[in-house]
Amino acid sequence: MIRGVRGATTVDKNDGEEIVGKAQELMQAVIKQNDIKPENVTSVFFTVTEDIDAAFPAKSLRRLEGWTHVPVMCMREIPVPNSLARCVRVMVTTETSRNQTQIQHVYHYNATQLRPDLKS
Repeated sequence: MIRGVRGATTVDKNDGEEIVGKAQELMQAVIKQNDIKPENVTSVFFTVTEDIDAAFPAKSLRRLEGWTHVPVMCMREIPVPNSLARCVRVMVTTETSRNQTQIQHVYHYNATQLRPDLKS
């Protein structure tokens, strides 16, 4: 079955190394908690809020062994008034034997407020 796995994190400032580092930390947790193998991934989409432009969070995947050939793209979130600032979101589309309720979506730092009903 093909499933989507979500995640989000926040950065303290618009700094390239922090953006890539926090995105890498998020991806490592998403991968580990859902036992994701790069060869089973269809694509990965990152979005950032409009206050983040110092780096592409997709660079975080290139730091992970085996993820070189996984298609990845970055996009901008729509600027909804009063939405969470300095937020990086990710959607990983992957083949998995897990059912929908077994997927573990991951939310770090201030992004935990996006889905308080889910525990990371």
